[in-house]
Amino acid sequence: MYIAGIFLVAILSIATCHYIAKKRGANPVFWGVMGALFGPLAIPFAFLSKQNSDIDT
Repeated sequence: MYIAGIFLVAILSIATCHYIAKKRGANPVFWGVMGALFGPLAIPFAFLSKQNSDIDT
């Protein structure tokens, strides 16, 4: 039962970080991995992530 709970929290953290990053223009794959590694602790950092700016040099 504990494993199912941990798995559910990990999946929700991945999906939440991915969604937030996609809406903010950040890298959603990177933030999905951060959600997998750090769980719910990564969510506030996804909110604080900088938006990508495509500057051609």
